[in-house]
Amino acid sequence: MKKRLKPARNYGSKKNEIVEQGAIIKKGKGLIRTALVYLNTYKAGMSNLGFQTVYRIANQIDNIACERIFWPEPKQKAQRVRSDLQVKSLESGLSLDQFDIILLSISFENDFTNIVQLLGKAGIPLRSSDRNHIHPLVVAGGVACFLNPEPIAPFIDSFLLGEAECLLENFFNAISKKKDKNSFLQTLEKIIPGAYVPCLHTDQNPFQIKVQYLENLDTVTTATTILTTGTAFKDTFLIETLKGCPHGCRFCSAGFIYRPPRIYPAQNIYAAMDKALGKTDKIGLVSSAIADHPEITNICDYGLKNNFKLSFSSLRADKLTDELICALSASKVKTATIAPEAGSARMRNIINKKIKEQDVLFATQRLVNAGIMNLRLYFMIGLPFEQDQDVHAIVELTKKIKAIFLKASKKKKKVSTRSFLNPAPHSNGQPWKMKRH
Repeated sequence: MKKRLKPARNYGSKKNEIVEQGAIIKKGKGLIRTALVYLNTYKAGMSNLGFQTVYRIANQIDNIACERIFWPEPKQKAQRVRSDLQVKSLESGLSLDQFDIILLSISFENDFTNIVQLLGKAGIPLRSSDRNHIHPLVVAGGVACFLNPEPIAPFIDSFLLGEAECLLENFFNAISKKKDKNSFLQTLEKIIPGAYVPCLHTDQNPFQIKVQYLENLDTVTTATTILTTGTAFKDTFLIETLKGCPHGCRFCSAGFIYRPPRIYPAQNIYAAMDKALGKTDKIGLVSSAIADHPEITNICDYGLKNNFKLSFSSLRADKLTDELICALSASKVKTATIAPEAGSARMRNIINKKIKEQDVLFATQRLVNAGIMNLRLYFMIGLPFEQDQDVHAIVELTKKIKAIFLKASKKKKKVSTRSFLNPAPHSNGQPWKMKRH
């Protein structure tokens, strides 16, 4: 068996060229060919650290050749509207039905319907009960499966419920020892905690599958495996700093399914940064609660000393320290993301979002003073117990943020007041309006 890293490779047209580093090709006899399928586009999948982690762990096992398959881009799909929609792996160009195992990495419930489309076009029976030994073993995992695997259970031979670090090596070791698909499925739940085989539970008797989690992250690093230009974080080396979130906002699945929250040791994060040296100058720190890492200041210092430009997935307004703002400014970050989630204090209390309006306004002023001239705000509508005044409060809070932003930026002579007071029209030429459905 030969294993090698692919050199930087180009995908797509010259206009939309994608260059990536770190993809793995395995050649040789006796390999178990595994298709790692992300049921969304390349851009979304390669931005997903969970997906990249599965790819890395699988390919670390000698007899596993793991290759990536993605849902076609919208333009690609439009060109394949006929009955010949056939996706192929990036590494070797194999079609889905040529693999021994299909690993579905599912992050979003909206992608459930893509399962049947991909299987159907590959000529693989949709329902697990209709497949036999000639068909690939269809296995699913990912956050959407943690939450509720049942909507897609009829189409899946087995689920792996839990974090990949707990499950994948044992799963592949087990399948390497058992070549017969049916006997493998019959015993899987007994030998691998976290495995769920739907066909074994047809009698409606209650049963429980325990989702598997790492007890701690002392020996684990979760970071980019393949660096690519084709993501929302172009040429950015992503590093996870925490799993889970201590704040318990009621709308957030990450705060509930990854309990208790666990923190990566700072040394592990430094080691991940070291791996990025010479590949890129951009580091993206990723988690649901970046500022809650107890050594976030030291982590930022380490990155800046190594001449990395740092970015953060999002920041809590009430956790925005001077050190974080300095790191953003030193990295020449032009956009910061704050998530008030709701406009009114009443609604924030209902969803357990423990930040105050004053926190948001103060954070706005400090960010602009530091030269960060673009703010991205996250709000939600349609929440339980929401009233009309809660939706109107989003507009009012945004106006207050705008007023502070303009006042602070005018002092720096960076922003035109007119451009804010007269925003660009909608693409149809009409002014923007807020509608509630």
